Amino acid sequence: MNQIAKDVSLALFDRLESEVRSYVRSFPVLFDRGAGTTLTAADGQEYLDFFGGAGALNYGHNNPAFKQALLDYIQRDGIVHSLDLATTAKKAFIEAFERYILKPRGLTYKLQFTGPTGANAVEAALKLARQVTRRSNIVSFTGAYHGVSAGGLAATGNKEMRAAAGFPLANVTSLPFEGYLGDSFDTIDYLEKLLEDPASGLDTPAAVILEVVQGEGGINVASVKWLQRLRELTARRRILLILDDIQAGVGRTGTFFSFEASGIVPDIVTLSKSLSAYGTPMALVLIKPDLDVWTPAAHTGTFRGNNLAFVTARAALETYWADSKFENEIALKSGILAKELEAIAGEYPALGLGVRGRGLMYGLVSPTDHSLPARVSKEAFSRRLVLETAGSYGEVLKFMPALTIEEAELRRGLSVIRDSLRSVYEGAAAGQ
Repeated sequence: MNQIAKDVSLALFDRLESEVRSYVRSFPVLFDRGAGTTLTAADGQEYLDFFGGAGALNYGHNNPAFKQALLDYIQRDGIVHSLDLATTAKKAFIEAFERYILKPRGLTYKLQFTGPTGANAVEAALKLARQVTRRSNIVSFTGAYHGVSAGGLAATGNKEMRAAAGFPLANVTSLPFEGYLGDSFDTIDYLEKLLEDPASGLDTPAAVILEVVQGEGGINVASVKWLQRLRELTARRRILLILDDIQAGVGRTGTFFSFEASGIVPDIVTLSKSLSAYGTPMALVLIKPDLDVWTPAAHTGTFRGNNLAFVTARAALETYWADSKFENEIALKSGILAKELEAIAGEYPALGLGVRGRGLMYGLVSPTDHSLPARVSKEAFSRRLVLETAGSYGEVLKFMPALTIEEAELRRGLSVIRDSLRSVYEGAAAGQ
């Protein structure tokens, strides 16, 4: 008897799902399974994943180090939903977070579990900063992405996203990120001048919010010196510093927090995406103890107690962050990624390609032909490699492979990029 062919078309999604969907337009395949750095489509085709759930899958898909712990917890009817009630799963996560993350770094943050998205963590951070300081304005930076809820969107730079709000986004001043106006323009000096000048139009803000490495903004990297100067300035002016580590944190830039190399201590840190370690929703705000002025239920949410996420997050901390081995492995693979991207860029001097990033968060930048990264991404997808683009104009090919990726897989993916860029370049030269 002939088997009925599996329906792998996307017609159902086109017919019933909102036009708001985006990633499926770049990667129009019906995916079925994921393991490590491999995505398997419903038709059996395998794809190498350099996308990483936009930063939510730092440990890969269905990591076996966490899967059994999750299955065991479900099998024994462990609490799944708990609001902010105390549960054994939450207790175990908090203990592990203190032991493996906070204490080794000399940090004494209080933990606030918000609703499960990064945007919710940002909303809570902004709200708290305003309560603490009794000021309303926030400073954010060009290229920033802090979510698409009202408060986070006000601090986000992307015009199209901001326009979708449908109403004016107020109480945030956007200032130039490091390097935005060129290497010779000191944006910290500019910020300090605005704060000093009573006629600048910038009132002392409640907080400055930033990403150390801007993901959606195009892999723009803040230097150690710039971060240190920003921290000194904000501390001196009694302005809170909010570090959005939602995408660049949890090991993505080589250390658990993206700011560790600078030695600064932000007042508030937001975490989400890969914090759960399994792709399940979870968000966390880290607050200096003296800033924890919340009253009970002042910032609430039905799903701020995802115990399935607590289980896998704890397992990840115990598996990967008990010593420096994991960081050393990331550093090794980071060196390979950077070196190979530099070599690829060097093969096409006429394109003027640049490379920037940290850890396993890198971008191949096309400064003149802004359409090139999208064409390379499309060609790479046809060769079964998934990676996205970023930047103001889509001018950056964005690399976010799992931190657990094997060296052979990393090199295979980079080989696909090399071949894809060659194909696009030669096709353009031939007028195709």
